Amino acid sequence: MIIAKNLCKKFDDDQILDCINMNVKKGSIYGIIGPNGAGKTTLLNHLAGVYKEDSGEVKINDQDIYENASTKQSMAYMQDEIYAYPQYTIKNMANFYKEMYTNWNEDRYKKLKEIFDINDKKRITKLSKGMKKQVAFCFALSKTPQILIMDEPIDGLDPIARKKLWNIVIDDVAKREMTVVISSHNLKELENMCDTILILDKGKSIIEKSIEALRTDVHKIQFVLENQDQEEELLNEINIINSEKSGSIRIVVVKGEWNEIEEKINKYNPILLDRLSLTLEEVFIYEMEGQGYEIKNQTI
Repeated sequence: MIIAKNLCKKFDDDQILDCINMNVKKGSIYGIIGPNGAGKTTLLNHLAGVYKEDSGEVKINDQDIYENASTKQSMAYMQDEIYAYPQYTIKNMANFYKEMYTNWNEDRYKKLKEIFDINDKKRITKLSKGMKKQVAFCFALSKTPQILIMDEPIDGLDPIARKKLWNIVIDDVAKREMTVVISSHNLKELENMCDTILILDKGKSIIEKSIEALRTDVHKIQFVLENQDQEEELLNEINIINSEKSGSIRIVVVKGEWNEIEEKINKYNPILLDRLSLTLEEVFIYEMEGQGYEIKNQTI
């Protein structure tokens, strides 16, 4: 559906994207996460055909997207900041999009206005950040896109508006097989929504895996060995991402197959061995620490 291969982009002397690879399947919800400055928005601008790659390629349904007007008709790009002409009301902007997009659905626009309680006589530049987001979402979904690209879509939204937004997105994915690509810092919501996650860091793709695979490949474990002098020997046998000690209890985050990890630990006769739940946010933090970010125990 959407494929990026060895995608590179520079601005002046800064390498913003460095050989990015990604594969988004039709009808899936694909999340992009990473620290500030990782290249997330630049990547989305390539997927939407706003930027042209320096090298590599970006294709949607085997077609180049840059300057491809027919392919862009099937897309909606909800940017972090909504653009509007200074004097335009919501209705003026809706009419503009109606002229631009052949798949604009006026009945859907009216229904979305009701759901989000939008008065389209208001000028867009006078709206709060949260209301601008809701208006941008109404515009995007009224285009009945096959592909919806969203950059920080819930930033500034209250919990009720977020719930409405996600319900509509999930319904469109289920009923129309709409494909969704989301960049967000809200990892808890992405964990509940996405099929696949791409982690970016300094313009490079660090991990691209399904949520299920992330959960099965990374494990948080606490254990106490019968002979604690053997701890270091055990730690050298497993792929440690993070390790902490709390009294006699060793807490580790480990990569690998659980059955193999459990078998290795059991050889050392643990008095205690528990597998703890691990959130997407924790996986992200530990992966970033693995990339050289010092996160814990920082003071000023």
